Amino acid sequence: MASTDSLSSISPWHAGDTDRTTYMPLPTDRRVATGVADFDGLSGGVPVGSVILLLGEAGAGHQEFALTSATHQMFFHEDPSLQRFFLGSVRGHFVFPGGLAYVSLTRSRAQVLREVEGAFHAGYLEVLDRNLKFLDLSAAYFADSVVPAQWASTPGPLLSSGPSPARFESAGGPLSALARALEEGGPGNVLIVDSLTDLLVRKGVATEDLLSLVKGLRRRAKEWDGLVYLLLSKGVASADTEQALIDSVDGVLAFSWNSSPLRSSRQRVMAIPKFMPVLAHVKPEHQGRFVIRVSPVSGLVTTQYERI
Repeated sequence: MASTDSLSSISPWHAGDTDRTTYMPLPTDRRVATGVADFDGLSGGVPVGSVILLLGEAGAGHQEFALTSATHQMFFHEDPSLQRFFLGSVRGHFVFPGGLAYVSLTRSRAQVLREVEGAFHAGYLEVLDRNLKFLDLSAAYFADSVVPAQWASTPGPLLSSGPSPARFESAGGPLSALARALEEGGPGNVLIVDSLTDLLVRKGVATEDLLSLVKGLRRRAKEWDGLVYLLLSKGVASADTEQALIDSVDGVLAFSWNSSPLRSSRQRVMAIPKFMPVLAHVKPEHQGRFVIRVSPVSGLVTTQYERI
């Protein structure tokens, strides 16, 4: 590991220290700053190699968390002087990913970038377009389905001049294609898997096989020096399957809508149901719900904390 006094390149990672705040990890405690600065300030970031389940109600912020984290990491990767602005001022023996891989089972690269374009400042789209390695599993996912082959095929990027996505054929089914994509996109990267929801509703995908794959991913990811986000919509799986997935990952961030008769509008909130190395560093008074908002300029941010 490089000296923390230097931000010199060590492919595929950079290492460095930031200014002192609330958390000072041990020299052997290598962590990744998620890029959600207030959250990192309280938690000290997350351990390198973590597989994190982002479990959310529709629109509650789990996808925005993943995109904010990945984009802020890429802003820093392109210009380390932006560390304080995008990654916060928490001090730590941090390592930083050198790339972003996005594994999609049903959506195209153009769809993902178009959503980013509509939700965030133009700079988010630009940095993602430059750094995004898109791994398209649609051919494997839609094979042997009622979906016409041309619907699952995009001849080229529709939104930009970025590289064409890597495509994975249907041999072995969607789980085999996912395993190959994870192995290709995981090392040294922030890796977003969009989504486990698609697999849970796909005919022919056995739940026990999906759970085995997630458990294997948790083991393998420790060798990649990366960070993995698995997206899952709340309520799609049975309670038993959802709990089994929670037990199969390193940490869980849960996103939901919170309403109260004292407020005229709903709030988006985030909780940490499971994440031992993170909860150990979060003060008890902050182990409730993080109230969050999504801004076009700064992405997802935490604004305050509520006791449950």
